[in-house]
Amino acid sequence: MRSILNPLRAISLPVVLTLSASAVSALVLPTSAVAQATAELDAYWAEGSRTVAEGDFEGYAKIYHPDAVLVVGGSGSYPIATALAGWKSGFDDTREGRAEAGVEFRFTERLIGETTAHETGIFRYFLRPDEGDEQIALVHFEALLVKKDGRWRMLMEYQKGPATDAEWAAAG
Repeated sequence: MRSILNPLRAISLPVVLTLSASAVSALVLPTSAVAQATAELDAYWAEGSRTVAEGDFEGYAKIYHPDAVLVVGGSGSYPIATALAGWKSGFDDTREGRAEAGVEFRFTERLIGETTAHETGIFRYFLRPDEGDEQIALVHFEALLVKKDGRWRMLMEYQKGPATDAEWAAAG
C-alpha cells in the first residue's frame, strides 16, 4: 500500500527529476509578466498607504479578500473583519482630523507570480493623535495575495513580531 504522506515513494528518482525539471520550467514566468505583477503590487501597497493616511476605512477594507485572515505572532489568528472592526476608530480619527496616520512598507523577499504573491518585509505604522504621544510600530510581516477579477487582494497578513530600527534601515 502506497503512503499518503509520500506519494512519490513508488516513483523512481529519474522520473522525479524529470518531473521536477518540467514543473520548474513551466512555472518560470516571462520577465514581462513578473514585471507587470510587481508594478501592480507596488500600486497595491501604495493604495494601502494612501487609505491609512487619508483615513479611508472602506478603501482599506477593500485591499483584503473578504475571507482574509490576520495572524498575530504570539496572539493567534482572526478573521480580517474582526481586525478591521478594531482598527476602524483609528481610521475615523484620521479622516476627521483628530489624528495623523501613515504606513510604509519595505520588502525583504517578494515571490511574485501572475496571480499569486507572497511578500515578506517590515511595515512602519505611525499614529499622531491631536492629544497624546505619537505611536510608532515597526513590524515584521508576511502577506499572501491573489489576483482575482483584475484586482490584488490579501488573503493572509501575518504580523510576525516587532522589528528594530536597524532592521528597518537594512530593508530599505
